[in-house]
Amino acid sequence: FFGETRLYIQIFNSFLFSGTVVLTYLTGRTLWDERTGMTAGLLLMGIPYLYSQVPLMLVDVPSMFFLTLSVYTFLMALDRGGAMIAASSVAIFVTFYSKYSTWLMLTVLGVITAVYVWRGGTRRLQFLYRGIAVGAVSAAMIGTVFIYKGHVFLEQMRLLISYQKPGLRRWGESFLSTFFFQIHPAITAAALYSLYCAYRKRDMKYLILLWLVTLIVALQIRRSRYIIMIFPMLVLAASYGLAQIRNREITRFIGLSIAAFSIVIAFFAYLPFLERISMANLKEAGEFLNSEGLREIEVAAAMPDDTVANPAVTVPILDLYTRGHICYRYRPEGFPGRDVIRTSPLRFTWEYRNPAYYSSDCTGGKDAFTVISDKTGEGLPGNAGLQKGRYPRVRIFDTSENVFRFQTLVTVFYR
Repeated sequence: FFGETRLYIQIFNSFLFSGTVVLTYLTGRTLWDERTGMTAGLLLMGIPYLYSQVPLMLVDVPSMFFLTLSVYTFLMALDRGGAMIAASSVAIFVTFYSKYSTWLMLTVLGVITAVYVWRGGTRRLQFLYRGIAVGAVSAAMIGTVFIYKGHVFLEQMRLLISYQKPGLRRWGESFLSTFFFQIHPAITAAALYSLYCAYRKRDMKYLILLWLVTLIVALQIRRSRYIIMIFPMLVLAASYGLAQIRNREITRFIGLSIAAFSIVIAFFAYLPFLERISMANLKEAGEFLNSEGLREIEVAAAMPDDTVANPAVTVPILDLYTRGHICYRYRPEGFPGRDVIRTSPLRFTWEYRNPAYYSSDCTGGKDAFTVISDKTGEGLPGNAGLQKGRYPRVRIFDTSENVFRFQTLVTVFYR
């Protein structure tokens, strides 16, 4: 709607993250009380990993928001009925089509219905009918879209089963890393303590929080990115545990300390690391080309023998930060075999093709010649050496975190 502008995406994701904090508070207040909701909202800011995900152009933070929205609006629909049934159905519909993994997570709505019916007393049938109504309306909306676009979803599912599912076995993270490093360990400790508290109180509503966390552990979903959407339920469990402390000032102090510590970690550990990854060279090179007033830029993306990704995908990223016109000739020479590409963890880069407009005007003299490679200086391949006489000045951008195999180092030859 607004064009290819990163700022709008940043604003959108930031809004959804902030909205998730508010929805977490509202969910906690609805299930228990104001104190539990407020502490949970505060604790959601105690996950430093989340701060690194909000700026990314990925669907994980939106999925977290929409799943939390589905839970909250469904609670409202069961309690109030009326217009909230329509609102809940729309929220479920959007959540369903935000990410495939949300399908499994939406089973929590069945748990909510069961808990409300079990505890409903004279309102049991009312809760049941309202739950069925939400399910029917949302299923009708979901089914209508699937009828018209089912072939798209089926093809995506085929890709997930044939490529992404086997690929998950090649990338492992541990629950220890996720719950005691990416998440403030005090949150995890409080969530574990809440199990005992809920059991002692025989609190059936706690099953709503427990369900999603149990799914993650039972199915051994270990990648941090794939469990972002359950973080609101995790912090609600932690808040439930902290609510057992009678002194509210102590609870508030613990919550503020967790959030403050995580913000410090995010800004002084996560952020410096992200600024040192080699992809930052593309941003810095683009800003340099702009500052020098270089408007016509020819780009070459080197293809090392042992590359794990197609370097052609870096050209649009450089273009994102460059105001000038980029000329790039896409050359598939040197690509690995089809069998290698099919199982590559970065398969999408090999299947990518640069838009034709990059090669529409690659004649005549350019203001600069830019090489994107995993080497700089004498190690540059191709015709980069021939450009040194044509472009007497050179600027090298070689920041590297020395962690990832795929490096994007940039050399700019210019007049």
